[in-house]
Order: sequence, then C-alpha cells, then structure tokens
Amino acid sequence: MTTRDDAPAPLDPAPEPHTGLMGRFRNYFLTGLVVTGPIAITLYLVWWFVTWVDGVVRPFVPLAYRPETYLPYGVPGWGLIVAFFSLTLVGFLAANLIGRTLVDVGETFLGRIPAVRAIYRGLKQVFETLFSGKGSSFRKVGLVEFPSPGMWSIVLISQSPSEDIARSLPAQEEHVSVFLPCSPNPTTGFFFYVPKSKIIEVDLSAEDAATLIMSAGVVQPGSALDPKKAAALAGMANAARIANASSLKPEPAKVE
Repeated sequence: MTTRDDAPAPLDPAPEPHTGLMGRFRNYFLTGLVVTGPIAITLYLVWWFVTWVDGVVRPFVPLAYRPETYLPYGVPGWGLIVAFFSLTLVGFLAANLIGRTLVDVGETFLGRIPAVRAIYRGLKQVFETLFSGKGSSFRKVGLVEFPSPGMWSIVLISQSPSEDIARSLPAQEEHVSVFLPCSPNPTTGFFFYVPKSKIIEVDLSAEDAATLIMSAGVVQPGSALDPKKAAALAGMANAARIANASSLKPEPAKVE
C-alpha cells in the first residue's frame, strides 16, 4: 500500500482557549457582581426611603413616643409605620361628613391664593389620576416616529386632550397625549399630542418599557411587539406621512 508524499496533513482541531487564574478570577468576580449588585442597590434604595420617611416624620412625633427615648438606639422604619397609620386615619376622617367639610374649607382657602392655587390643583389632579384608578395612568405603551423620519421612540400613552385643546389642534383626526421618557432617567422627557394614527401600540407593560429605557436597550423584554406587525404598521405610518406631505405641496400653475 502506497501513500502520496504530497498528501496534505490532517488539520488539527483549534485549541480551546485556556482560562488562566486571572481569567477565572475575573469570571468569578463578574458573577458575584451580577448576583449581589441588584440586591445591594435594591436594599440601599429601600433603606434610603425608610430613613428619609423617618427623618420627615420624627419632628412631628412627641419625644415621649419615640423609641430612642427608651432604647439606646433608634428603630428604623418607625416613622414609616407612623406615616402609614396617619395617612390611613386622615383618609378615614376625610371620608366622613365632617372630614369632607374640613377638606372643602381647606381647598377653598388654598384656591384664593394665586400662586398656590395652580400648584395645588395640578398636584391634586395628578394624584387622583394615579391612585384613584379613573385615568389611564400610562397603562399603554406605543411607538412614535421621533426625532426624525425612520427613527422610532417609546412613548407612554396617556388620556385624550380636553375639548378646548382638541378644538385648537389642527386637522380633524383624534389626538392622544403621550409622554416620551428620556434614557436612562425615565422621569424626564417630552410631553406632546400626537394623532392617533401615528402611534403604534405595542404589547408591552409600562414597567417593561421603563426597564428598556433605563437600560438603554440592553435589557430587552420578552413580550415585545411582533416584528412583522411593527413593520406593517410602520409602513402604513410612513405612507400616511408621505401622503400628507404631498398634499401640502402647491400645485404647479397652468400656462395657457
């Protein structure tokens, strides 16, 4: 049996990357950071909130009712417990006839102060919308073509504009008020009115949208919009935009 001398030698398999001591140390460190980082930040935020409430409530609690008066150390969360029962008591009293009367008197007094009146009414409407369940409270998430054609941003869909604002908006199409959060801080952003046909509603919760914005797209939610549906809706929106733009162009003058 003969063999050819010029036959190519069999290729050796690619060597597996060798993980040294520093590589293993790096992997262990990153794994520990991923495991403990969210827990540590969550505990820190909870602790900050509890201590902040304690600091706000403590001056209003008499010294005789403070735990540190009888203990060599303070009790974290005592102010939070006092605030919880105090707010519950205020709500119970406000639900009665006497409580409603006192609330009406207080609102009448605040309504006569020009600077305070606008602030109080605005904050009251926000709190009633968020905690009474009567408003939308950003329950829907959508996509809007912003800041330029072909670029889409996530918005939180709010309520429809009032009748006065709706009459002032151009065209006859129904508009919707939306809030566009900024990344990575979703508490800041832009508020504007958008035609309802220009919004692509997505099957996404407000919490998942906030996570997506805060992570700048790093954390992608599992229940996102179907790409085919998004492409179809985006095509319809682009076609409508082109049609609207062409309708605004002046017709060329006829030469006789």
